[in-house]
Amino acid sequence: MSKIKLTFPDDSVKEFDEGTTTLDVAKSISTSLGKKAVAGKLNDTLVDLERPIKQDAKIEIISGEDKEDALKVLRNTAALVFSAAAKSFKKDLHFGEKQANDDGFYVDTDSKEGQISVDELKEIKALMNKIIKNNDKIERSMMDKDKLVEMFKDDPYKSSLIGAIESVQIPVYTLDGFVDFGYDAVLTNLKALKHFELLSVAGAYWQGKSSNPMLQRIYATAFYKEDGLEADLKRRAEIKERDHRTIGRDLDLFFVDPEVGAGLPYWMPNGATIRRVIERYIVDKEVAWGYQHVYTPILMNLNAYKTSGHWAHYREDMFPPMDMGDGEMLELRPMNCPSHIQIYKHHNRSYRDLPLRIAELGMMHRYEKSGALSGLQRVREMTLNDGHTFVALDQIQEEFKRTLQLMVEVYKDFDINDYTFRLSYRDPANTEKYFDDDEMWNRSQSMLKAAMDDLGLKYYEAEGEAAFYGPKLDVQTKTALGNEETLSTIQLDFMQPEKFQLTYVGSDGEDHRPVMIHRGIVSTMERFIAYLIEIYKGAFPTWLAPTQVRIIPVNQKLHTEYANEVLSELRAKNIRAEIDDRDEKMGYKIRDSQTMKIPYTVVIGDEEAKNATVSVRKYGEDDSASENAKMFVSSVVADIANFSRKDVTDKSDNKD
Repeated sequence: MSKIKLTFPDDSVKEFDEGTTTLDVAKSISTSLGKKAVAGKLNDTLVDLERPIKQDAKIEIISGEDKEDALKVLRNTAALVFSAAAKSFKKDLHFGEKQANDDGFYVDTDSKEGQISVDELKEIKALMNKIIKNNDKIERSMMDKDKLVEMFKDDPYKSSLIGAIESVQIPVYTLDGFVDFGYDAVLTNLKALKHFELLSVAGAYWQGKSSNPMLQRIYATAFYKEDGLEADLKRRAEIKERDHRTIGRDLDLFFVDPEVGAGLPYWMPNGATIRRVIERYIVDKEVAWGYQHVYTPILMNLNAYKTSGHWAHYREDMFPPMDMGDGEMLELRPMNCPSHIQIYKHHNRSYRDLPLRIAELGMMHRYEKSGALSGLQRVREMTLNDGHTFVALDQIQEEFKRTLQLMVEVYKDFDINDYTFRLSYRDPANTEKYFDDDEMWNRSQSMLKAAMDDLGLKYYEAEGEAAFYGPKLDVQTKTALGNEETLSTIQLDFMQPEKFQLTYVGSDGEDHRPVMIHRGIVSTMERFIAYLIEIYKGAFPTWLAPTQVRIIPVNQKLHTEYANEVLSELRAKNIRAEIDDRDEKMGYKIRDSQTMKIPYTVVIGDEEAKNATVSVRKYGEDDSASENAKMFVSSVVADIANFSRKDVTDKSDNKD
């Protein structure tokens, strides 16, 4: 019998008979490893334990202790069992795409008799448990592509998936009479599949295209141990509680309606108020730091994006150009930098103008696929807190430091503390994504690194995360759900000034090339507000809250006059206050104020009207406190002025 050579992770090499399996290899190492093994990795590709190995390869034994790969195998198996159970539950069920990943697994289904509902998941789970209890063996075999096409001829989705496979023979899996394909590896038996949950259902376009049929996507998860499942379900409950889409609906902040445009948020008055406060804050802050704010059009001649390189490097994320019929092609802008370059070019510039800081709340459009859209986090229209500074070479380090100081000050006002710095470099091997100029990249990357070292800040380096035109500093923050997200960036750019032939007259009377520093302090309004919603769980600090004070008169006839006096005093101090004069019971009004997460609920009755006081209940607290009305107004003013931080008496960092 022919021999094959297998190379192990420690670089040791052993010979085995051709046709040996990963399970055979595991048993040859130790009996215990043979029992723990769930799959193999051949040349970094997951394979079934009992798949014959026919040629030399790198091999790795995957055991249940190897979390990522082992979980994928378990979840592949759970997806197969789910499909078998769902097919027995709905005989006419068709299957689309499926995937096992770090977050669990999903299976796309379709049925003319009616899609699987969330109420039916319990019944399907019971059928899955029945299959698992029987511990039927999953049979793996190879089938000719033609036979597989014939088998699934009545399933348009499976037929399409088979057609995309180039192999003549395709591995198939049979379980309890159900046949499926498209898994990289599954377990040999179902003993380990004990701890799983069917989570939810949602619509999903076939292959992510909005022009295709809408299928039903069933989300689920599985773990080897019960505590893993329990921890995951707890995490998901926390995600649900903080989901900005749910909170946005409950607090009437925004909505997105696919009927009028997927990925295009509509801001309701409450959400618009939050956004307006943030926009005013950041504009005032930037003006105080020397930025000149501008407005530029959302349309631009396509040639500008060809010059900038966006068309070559970013084309798939841009909307199709609009032909104006006279040879002019206009493009919805995906980035603001070419617009700000035009502001720079509009006048002749001198070294005395530098640094020239230009900022804008600039609306942009990105061609996001329907399947990638998500609430405010992934949208097709967004407004970026954007800024570009044009500097001389010897001003780079000081301006970089200054921009970073501005960022940190803004984070403090929003009570953002958990963030890290990432220096993002190009991947030298990726000449398609990155502008091909080794000298420019080496120079700009070393300057960015030197600036961070000079500031004495800790950072980590990441190759392949740069913008196509230059390296950048990314400020990475943890969302409330533990995910890492880029909140702010500072990017160094030698390329755009060169491409657009930007110049300034130096002190020597000669023309010189400026350097551009791109920066975004709080990302887009959409993504930043989504982040804040989840961080705060919708309970916005007083300075950001849509309604800061809600006044509830105990008796409309007796107490409304005094309630209006208090309201006038609050509004005179620009406090967003309202009177709840609905014909509802007092208890309901107080509960509703808490549900809407209003920072201060003020109740006014006989005692309050008589003594010029208010009964104040802060959000999240059970008890109320009586306060002098004027002192209450002053305390709210101080709360807002201090950006609702607890150190209300400390105004030392409040420069606005």
